[in-house]
Amino acid sequence: MKDISGHIQIKDMKLNVYEYNTIIIGSGAASLNAADTLYKLGQRDIALITEGMNRGTSRNTGSDKQTYYKQSTTIKDEDSPLKMAQTLYNGGGMHGDIALVEAALSLKGFYNLINIGVPFPHDEYGQYVGYKTDHDENSRASSVGPLTSKYMTEKLEEQVKKNQTDIFDQFLVIGILKDEENEEAIGILAVDKKNIDHNYGLTVFNCTNIIFGTGGPASTYYRSVYPKRQSGSTGIALEAGVKGHNFTEWQYGIASIKFRWNLSGTYQQVIPRYISTDEAMEDEKEFLEDYFDNPTDLLNAVFLKGYQWPFDPRKLLNNGSSIIDLLIYIETQIKGRRVFMDFRKNPSCADKDGVFNFSLLGKEAYEYLSNSNALLDLPINRLIKMNPLAIQLYKDHQIDLETEPLEIDVCAQHQNGGLVGNTWWESNVKHFFPVGEVNGTLGVYRPGGTALNSTQVGSYRAAEYIANIYTQKPLMINEFEEKVSNQLHQKLDFIQGIQLDESNTFDLIQFQESLQMKMSKYGAFIREISSIDKTIKELNETFNHLNELIQIKTIKELPTVFNIYDMIITQITLLNAIKAYIDQGGDSRGSYLVHHKEGQYILDYEGLKVQYALENTMEDKICEVQVKKGGKGLEVYQNWNQVRPIPNYDSWFENVWHSYRENKIYS
Repeated sequence: MKDISGHIQIKDMKLNVYEYNTIIIGSGAASLNAADTLYKLGQRDIALITEGMNRGTSRNTGSDKQTYYKQSTTIKDEDSPLKMAQTLYNGGGMHGDIALVEAALSLKGFYNLINIGVPFPHDEYGQYVGYKTDHDENSRASSVGPLTSKYMTEKLEEQVKKNQTDIFDQFLVIGILKDEENEEAIGILAVDKKNIDHNYGLTVFNCTNIIFGTGGPASTYYRSVYPKRQSGSTGIALEAGVKGHNFTEWQYGIASIKFRWNLSGTYQQVIPRYISTDEAMEDEKEFLEDYFDNPTDLLNAVFLKGYQWPFDPRKLLNNGSSIIDLLIYIETQIKGRRVFMDFRKNPSCADKDGVFNFSLLGKEAYEYLSNSNALLDLPINRLIKMNPLAIQLYKDHQIDLETEPLEIDVCAQHQNGGLVGNTWWESNVKHFFPVGEVNGTLGVYRPGGTALNSTQVGSYRAAEYIANIYTQKPLMINEFEEKVSNQLHQKLDFIQGIQLDESNTFDLIQFQESLQMKMSKYGAFIREISSIDKTIKELNETFNHLNELIQIKTIKELPTVFNIYDMIITQITLLNAIKAYIDQGGDSRGSYLVHHKEGQYILDYEGLKVQYALENTMEDKICEVQVKKGGKGLEVYQNWNQVRPIPNYDSWFENVWHSYRENKIYS
């Protein structure tokens, strides 16, 4: 570990300062790959900072068959970077030049993972065969099972530790420090959680570059698939003036809530029973049967949730699969009941003496189960046959699907938007590179698995640019102190304004959860403008008086305060983006439903009345947002940009070779 480079005096505190060319923040697949790539490209003056090496989404989440999406490598599909880029671009809300980079470098990232030991399967001819995923016609998807991203992070971490890269573990970043005159990132302020009793643990990093790989804003919603220990740090980047875009775009879908996990694939294809209960788990009811006119429509809708996991407003029509999500929302958010998937029994409409009536299934569902040799009596037996690891996964988390129902809800799973980056993943704030989920590259309708590809492509691009262009040492410490002193004072003033009382009964987590619950009810996949406006006002009021509202018993609660601080900035920005989209006349799209008073489609069922349209989805435009602190607190500015097309240029080899030799590709 590098020695302390010096100190900065703030009020009566002398803060330690470390100096590096590049600080990488986060410990997921994007940050670890950035650190390893920088090392391989020759930039060794780097350090990785993480709140916890094992806390993030990459390490702790997955799905039935977690997908890595890349250009096809088999004779089964004719493919090219341009063809893959066109698929990404056609999803809407994605810039064409970004799509081309993500396609062109997809195989580089994929083969790097293979070379460091991630066991993606290939056939006897060496072909890394693939399968089709949602929103794609080619077989570009690959997987190493439900924990693909976990294997990725483990192998990448091995590389980073082998490189002996400095790692600052248990450090929470609470501020991006800038040269405000030149709009450049020049450092960070972090809390050393292990030494929080001394100077609040405040530690300063003076650096030339920041690679920001903190994952999605995991604490935004109460109903969430993100690991409970992950919070995200999108808010502090927004606070520093980093622009965001496509903040409206998330994926929401059915997930378990005790152990947070997506319930896609075989969990749905075995067709379990859906039930709701009161809070005490009494008054059990199979609530789906009240909506569907016949058993075949019900069973097919459940089966299709395996393929069509994210909520999609286009799949509400004609008893489509997304009706399931909406019926769960009615039970949990309107009726206040609890909802479960029960693998021990068949849906009553298809059960006769404990045996499933397969004649009620549509052709697709029947053939799938038949081809899987899973025409068995009960959902749990069908699951044992097709995917026993799916059962073991829950057993490993003290949930036995063979003996108990599984509590679920419609949860936020992934943000497709995020912070802005160019084709080298550098933001509008120079020397600041958001990578992975925190970077908003993915648009409206993305093929499944593109998120994992994006972690590797974006982090490689940032590292390549830094290693070739931004190689200078950080500022001299006296110049650095002059530029960041006011920013450090503001953070310290906020900390010292927090009410500290060992005898108080204020519950920080309960306070945070109350704000998250509002977001899950009003700012998730059901969106209505008056509720959005009201929630924005309430959150602004909360943020403006945060010091007065919260109390802590001990200084060790300070990291939770800053998680809440970051969360509220993100929530306010997200809601303002949603409001901007609706104000522009935007209709339902992606993974959310927008109330539209003149919409041609109407859903009126058990307390939920939604009128919506699908016409004006504005997929050729992107809403860019920027946060500024004003007299009334946070002010969020919006700007609508036309989506950039896929580049069309003459890629003559000699010309490319010349530009590459002269480093002109980076200009």
